[in-house]
Amino acid sequence: MGTESPDQGSMGEDSTMGPQAPPDREPTRRDVFKAGLSIAAGAGALPLVTSNAASQVRDTDGVTLDRLTRAGRDPKRRILLKGATVLSMDSTVGDFVRADLFIDGKKIAAVGPDLSSAADDGNAIVIDASNSILIPGMIDCHRHSWEGQLRGVIPNSATIGDYMSATHRGFAPHYRPEDMYAGNLITALGCIDAGITCLIDNSHNSRSAAHSDAAVQALFDSGIRAVHASGAPTFGEWDRQWPRDIERLQRKFFASDDQLVTLRMFSRGLVKEDWETARHLGLWLSIDGAGAPNSAQTLQEFQRSGLVDERHTINHGYGLPDASWEIIHDSGMAVNACPRSDSQWALGTATMGLQGALSHGIRPGLSVDNDTAYSTDLFTEMRVAFHLQRWAAHGARVRQEPNPPAPLTVRDMLEFATVRGAQNAALGNKIGTLTPGKEADIVAIRTDAINTMPLTNAVGTVVSHAHAGNVDMVFIAGAARKWRNSLVGHDLAKVRERVQQSRDYLFARHGYKLDVLA
Repeated sequence: MGTESPDQGSMGEDSTMGPQAPPDREPTRRDVFKAGLSIAAGAGALPLVTSNAASQVRDTDGVTLDRLTRAGRDPKRRILLKGATVLSMDSTVGDFVRADLFIDGKKIAAVGPDLSSAADDGNAIVIDASNSILIPGMIDCHRHSWEGQLRGVIPNSATIGDYMSATHRGFAPHYRPEDMYAGNLITALGCIDAGITCLIDNSHNSRSAAHSDAAVQALFDSGIRAVHASGAPTFGEWDRQWPRDIERLQRKFFASDDQLVTLRMFSRGLVKEDWETARHLGLWLSIDGAGAPNSAQTLQEFQRSGLVDERHTINHGYGLPDASWEIIHDSGMAVNACPRSDSQWALGTATMGLQGALSHGIRPGLSVDNDTAYSTDLFTEMRVAFHLQRWAAHGARVRQEPNPPAPLTVRDMLEFATVRGAQNAALGNKIGTLTPGKEADIVAIRTDAINTMPLTNAVGTVVSHAHAGNVDMVFIAGAARKWRNSLVGHDLAKVRERVQQSRDYLFARHGYKLDVLA
């Protein structure tokens, strides 16, 4: 994994492994019975006809996985996904009840009803994708990935102060480089597992050059597409090497923009020095805390200084006055909303930055922010956003407010999680839609699971019913990263050991008692 990574030593040499051979045993009666149920349910990817059905399941998928793994190292790989329902999210391509998608190298070559001729030479890997929905890989626009081993540590926190006390003031000062690696690795793998093929890593715990290197290396090693937004710590002692160290990071890891992991800066608020540094280095800037009371005046000052342009991503978007929204809109900045974060920690109003953006003509992306209190997926984020916006719109109508917002649709939500996510990541030319010529970041969602059958509305199934367990296949730049509901190329036992050791170390240093029943 991590073939896009620079030629250098990896902290994660034991985090990956090749595909494992299928178990060498005779199928039990239970195996055969389960395989028979799969046939009855129409699991088209598993063509089984004989009494040793379960063995053939393992053999068929094992052989395909082996070919996909070898193809992942081949820039000329050719893969044909057949018979899926396709949601391209590109109006020029359209959607299909049943169609094929052809991957040539790392790009989508074609999408259409029957592309069998693309595999006529016998060199393409042909995958039966019936009983699944293909969507563009989802994009998480704003994630503090270094906190991955703190997952679920504060499920009942109620204010932003609770979060800051637990993370920035609590655990963050104790992080070693290896903890940055562990946090970023488990976050990235959790994203892939949940159908998130790209994330913007808002890394505001860069306590030393080694901390930054470890965070970046973990992203490369995971196989995800990522934008590493390097940022300064908030509390505690650190080397004060930031932002000078960003130029070293550029030279060491980011010699090319044409790789899976790219670079930008992160700023906690409207800090002029950060905007100036990003402009000097030619980097995008992701911004938390833009909704200060005087944000309009600050943005106007930045405008007069020539610092305002489209190369900025606003996280959250709550608390912004109309004058700020007008500057954001007119400059072409990207915005993402954090429905669960904002509602859990009482940030802004019930409509969050989502409605603020929409009311000012901006189509926002979505982001998880962190998973110290809730799950790592965008399925739930889409659902929470959908229902909070519907509830706020309904309340505005009941109160007879002038110009109440129109209720959003499930297709809006899928657009926010894909197309607008790519815009936030400055990667709309590469990903976000299933468009021929774009890179093949593709997610296959099973429609024959107990929670997704029968298929009656494809977009509704993805947004309102599916979860990470229904993500059957994930391709990133044409390489298989999840196959038949399992991550590809990682020894999860070793990953678990690394992450738990990091968590236990941080808990001990912070004096935090582990109580899984609290």
